[in-house]
Amino acid sequence: MTEIDVRDPGTGRNQHTLRDHNERLILTTLLRNGASAGSDIARRTGLSPQTVSVILRGLEQDGLLTRGSPQRGRVGKPSIPMDLAPQGAYAVGLKIGRRSADLVLTDMIGRLVAERNLTYRYPLPAAILSFLRDEMAAFSVALTPAAADRIAGIGIAMPYEIWNWHDIIGAPADTMQTWKSFDFTAAIADFSTLPVFVENDATAASRAEHIYGVGRSWRDYAYFFVGSFVGGGVILNHSVFEGRSGNAGAFGSLPMRGPDGHDIQLIDAASLHLLETALVKAGHDPSVLWTLPQDWSQFGPILDDWIAVTAEHLALASLTVCSVIDFEAIVIDGGFPADVRSRLVAQTAACLAGLDLRGLAAPAIVAGSIGPNARALGAASTPILSQYFLNTHGETGS
Repeated sequence: MTEIDVRDPGTGRNQHTLRDHNERLILTTLLRNGASAGSDIARRTGLSPQTVSVILRGLEQDGLLTRGSPQRGRVGKPSIPMDLAPQGAYAVGLKIGRRSADLVLTDMIGRLVAERNLTYRYPLPAAILSFLRDEMAAFSVALTPAAADRIAGIGIAMPYEIWNWHDIIGAPADTMQTWKSFDFTAAIADFSTLPVFVENDATAASRAEHIYGVGRSWRDYAYFFVGSFVGGGVILNHSVFEGRSGNAGAFGSLPMRGPDGHDIQLIDAASLHLLETALVKAGHDPSVLWTLPQDWSQFGPILDDWIAVTAEHLALASLTVCSVIDFEAIVIDGGFPADVRSRLVAQTAACLAGLDLRGLAAPAIVAGSIGPNARALGAASTPILSQYFLNTHGETGS
């Protein structure tokens, strides 16, 4: 990952009654900035050096922090940088997609510990629940008992109202309706006591980019993830904004104008299911789209056309969202190879430059850095964030 300019999440408070807030603030500062000496943490957070010292000792005793080597060469006593302990916490993340489900076990800093995959014609609750139960048991066996006790929870990322997409998924409508009444929390309670967090898959992807990727460089930005269905996320004041129903950034529903002049949604103009359909019509095996490692070089003009059309509509969508919120940047990622992402970002930027931007400050068009695993990784981050880190909405940003 390239070097990026990381901005700090906010400032702290010194009252004893807010120690939990300050603990989360320090952990969040280390997550965003990496190993830091106590003096640097105090400067970034606004906490007193004494408060920082006490909290660091407590977090280290709890196994959440690790000490680095003393930094010498400065005047005075050598400083000892503190960093997040990867083994301090773990989490399970499940992404439910149109053709496959991805299950990951990650550590406290978002590194993959284990990964599993399930493919299917279309997603059904029973099969996915069985997959989750069996693979979680395998995860637990692979960890030591002490490490297994540090699993913070299960995050699940799936399309919003997945039962309404049966026509695009290619599944019987009555079969997909089973999702409407399915309760993941209740179902998982039969085999696990871990807390369960269910969220929109694109929101989860935006969370992964914001925590682990280039999103750390920006305070306010819009995020587009181009998967089977395009979706997105809204980041405000260094934090993913979920909205009233957890569906903020539902950019797939943005209105667009179709080639025949009729109104369509962005999901019908800038999604991978359109590329899949074009490949099938041309006689290609579309399973290559989901096969790892990804190599789409064989798709030639079909891919070129898809990138051109998708870039045009992403540029229009970017213009639309920036007319509502003064975003610094538009971050674009998706379930495609890095070279495809680079081409899509470049063409989107070119298309945006050709639009009427009067009254708007043009945002930077930026390539995401997480890639296809963003949704599962973001799902896994949610339990850890909930237990250990700071949500900065309502806090003072810097």
